[in-house]
Amino acid sequence: MNKSILIKTGRSQDVQFPLKNGAGSDAIHSTPIYAYAVCKLQTDTSLEGIGLAFTLGAGNRLVCGAIDYLVRHVEGKEINELMADFGTTYKRMADDPNLRWLGPHKGVIHLALASVVNACYDLWAKSRNQPLWQLLLELSPEELTNTLDFSYYEEVLSKEEAISLMKSQQAGKNKRMGILKKGYPGYDTSIGWFNYSDEQLTNNIKKSIDQGFTALKLKVGSREAERDLRRAELVRKTAGTKATIMLDANQQWNLPKAISTCKKLMAIDPYWIEEPTHPDDVQAHITLSKEVPIPLALGEHVPNKIMFKNFILSGSMAFNQVDAVRVGGVSEFILISLLSKKYNIPVVPHVGDMGQIHQHLVLFNHISVGHPALLLEHIPHLKSHFKFPAQVVDGKYSTPQEPGMSTDFKDHVQEKKPFPIKFHRV
Repeated sequence: MNKSILIKTGRSQDVQFPLKNGAGSDAIHSTPIYAYAVCKLQTDTSLEGIGLAFTLGAGNRLVCGAIDYLVRHVEGKEINELMADFGTTYKRMADDPNLRWLGPHKGVIHLALASVVNACYDLWAKSRNQPLWQLLLELSPEELTNTLDFSYYEEVLSKEEAISLMKSQQAGKNKRMGILKKGYPGYDTSIGWFNYSDEQLTNNIKKSIDQGFTALKLKVGSREAERDLRRAELVRKTAGTKATIMLDANQQWNLPKAISTCKKLMAIDPYWIEEPTHPDDVQAHITLSKEVPIPLALGEHVPNKIMFKNFILSGSMAFNQVDAVRVGGVSEFILISLLSKKYNIPVVPHVGDMGQIHQHLVLFNHISVGHPALLLEHIPHLKSHFKFPAQVVDGKYSTPQEPGMSTDFKDHVQEKKPFPIKFHRV
């Protein structure tokens, strides 16, 4: 029998980590601040639910303000009763009439929703003394789908169809459990941040290969295509012909430039090109996918299940990079993952959480949903700040064992003091 745990209060916490020496830089973010709008759910026990939404600095305070409003939907609820029909509460939060006009289902409000939702799943797993992956694996398809909101998905994935999809994967589930011992394959994003010199790039590649990684990612999106091509060729030459190389343009090209540059980058045989143009432009991705035979990966900046539905149905998406700290948390992540499975598009998450939550979710995706165990992004910048940091050994994520979703910060992590938000007349 599950222990009764009451959510007494919820509040936000603004946590920011400036990065140094070019780490985290891409074609648009030259001096990034990795920041989390944290939701903390305090209970009538010593357990606390910790949820994360990822931002890049100044906007974090805005998300925290929205968290402090949305927590009223879960305060006073017993966690197991709440999660037994969480899809209903999720919809109520996502459609809150006082905030919906600011979205709907995108931007500041949806990021705040992600943080609250993730805190609920974290507390739920802790209440059962289980890591999140284990909780999700042990839920029946019916229990799992009760945590989801199928609104606007009825014509592409009904609740009954989702249950049937998961039941159809039961036959191979025990075999796929082997991933828990083997470890989930990772890929190294940190070899090729945009502002790294060629010398840093080559040194990082050699270190990464020594650490067991066989898949590496390079940031592209330069104003001059020649710089991108030169650096991509350097990665291929240093890593060797057998290495898996991904390229990430961080939305920096218009369609004509994306077509012309991607054609040149074909020379290094990339595994995918990530976010080649504006993240909302479905038609541009369709055109690019027809013009250039490089698989497209996208999802880091796709904000919600509706946009994912459109990309999945468009046929342009080869790899789905849905991120549980960008969309509406674990609940929406799972719904999008199920639709992606229906259309045989693998899920390879972007990790705004530095892999802390997604190391749980990819295990669920593989074992319960039947997604192939391809790759999970690895970014170690914030490892020293988490109580239970993700562990990668020989290029593979070790299976986490601690209760929850690995989002607890160490005691030294301090909340940033609120700053005044000023609106200037133009």
